[in-house]
Amino acid sequence: MNAVTLGPAGTYSHRAARAVAAEVSFRESVTAIVDAVASDEFERGVVPIENSIEGSVSESLDALADHEVAVTREVVTPIRHALLAQSSEFDLVASHSQALAQCRNWLEANHPSAGLEAVASTARGVERAREDARVAGIGHPDNAGDDLEILAADIQDRTSNATRFLVVGPTSARSEAGGKTTLIVYPNANYPGLLLELLEAFADRNLNLSRIESRPSGERLGDYLFHFDVEAGLYEDHMAKAVEDVEAIADNGWVRVLGSYDTQHVLE
Repeated sequence: MNAVTLGPAGTYSHRAARAVAAEVSFRESVTAIVDAVASDEFERGVVPIENSIEGSVSESLDALADHEVAVTREVVTPIRHALLAQSSEFDLVASHSQALAQCRNWLEANHPSAGLEAVASTARGVERAREDARVAGIGHPDNAGDDLEILAADIQDRTSNATRFLVVGPTSARSEAGGKTTLIVYPNANYPGLLLELLEAFADRNLNLSRIESRPSGERLGDYLFHFDVEAGLYEDHMAKAVEDVEAIADNGWVRVLGSYDTQHVLE
């Protein structure tokens, strides 16, 4: 199986993707990854969906709403950031915007005068550090290689820092088996009690929502769609009936059921 994820090699996405496929290719954006799977260029894609410190990844939410794909698995991996540079003399820290945010307090306390530069991935920031002695990168310590120093390890602001990645595949890979289900709902409506109706479809059947997110639909100002993670599989009768209720509530819009799946924990 081949998979595509955020590159270049050495990103946390790459580490998660190696748990899915032996052959891993790279793209520079989540949107490009999901598009490559939707167009059958790759069998699977691995995208970050949520971090325990910084929350959901908006680009991933939007890409899933804009493409017809399935979710086949989630991979959870701890995030252990290190500061990597050619020496302790640097002026700029480059990394993915999420990594910079996850280390915000540490950076302010230890390198308050250093500039910050958001780049496409943690690995891209490490590449910048290799190319320019004035730049430090934030990434996994294994990315230091022989040419960069690990100036500090475990610089994330919370030791519990972890990221969820979703493994996406073509719609033909959609399954009803698994312990969790993801769906996206666009009601194409706005009236008092709408969100409550959607939530009651799950609450009335004792189904736990582990995550709910609203995102602008892009159609008009104040118009939203909703992402739900439910701790149940579609094979379960009460879950299937909840989806039927949600589809009836959103009959003026659409419901995209991305499928049911299980969780894999990657510790290294």
